[in-house]
Amino acid sequence: MPVSPKKVAAFCKRWKVAEFALFGSAVRDDFSSKSDIDALVSFAPQSNWSLFDHIRMKQELKEIFGREVDLITRRALEQSHNALLRSEILNTARVLYSEREAANVEASG
Repeated sequence: MPVSPKKVAAFCKRWKVAEFALFGSAVRDDFSSKSDIDALVSFAPQSNWSLFDHIRMKQELKEIFGREVDLITRRALEQSHNALLRSEILNTARVLYSEREAANVEASG
């Protein structure tokens, strides 16, 4: 699934995303043209987004990836009572953007 790392990084900076990862079929062999994107985000501590902001984020991600996006926050996942699902997502998620790594690249570049 080709996606522009620059577009993902710009999205993350605009929305104060500390870490952006994909999970589900997007990181498995069963990903197809009909698959949606499952995204896991961790926000910077100072961010405080509303439900409408969350909807706008999903729309932006749909434009970036060219398909529907299911967006879940790490905080919501960590509060989930479904330990098996939580473990599966956290163990298989593939990070596409990390604020910490981006800062290191900018500092060294």
